[in-house]
Amino acid sequence: MQLTLEPADHEFVLKGADGSSARINEQHLTTSFVISPGALVTEWPVTDAAAIGPDELQPLLSLNPEVVLLGSGARQVFPPAATMAACLGRGIGIEVMTNGAAARTFSVLAGEGRRVVAGFILQPPAP
Repeated sequence: MQLTLEPADHEFVLKGADGSSARINEQHLTTSFVISPGALVTEWPVTDAAAIGPDELQPLLSLNPEVVLLGSGARQVFPPAATMAACLGRGIGIEVMTNGAAARTFSVLAGEGRRVVAGFILQPPAP
């Protein structure tokens, strides 16, 4: 059986993420960021999912997603209800999960050609 690597047909490929870092294309990130298949915002000033307000979602919403993934770090932490409502009120789905799960989900949805945008909250590793 022959296996062939099929290259991604989008500009930014999320190769993996955990609670403290992520790899996009050949770039290693250690601060929170926003990604879509065609855009990367490397400076997203969010450090705690439980404290995200609707205004902090604006960099994600401005990319016109059909679904938003929120990678809340090493563990799943939900934002306030008003923040979830900022997406749902616009007819945009929002899913909250750990960074590892969000990275896998992002890759699948991007590979399907979906209008997915993800925000990943990264924290420095504990000493």
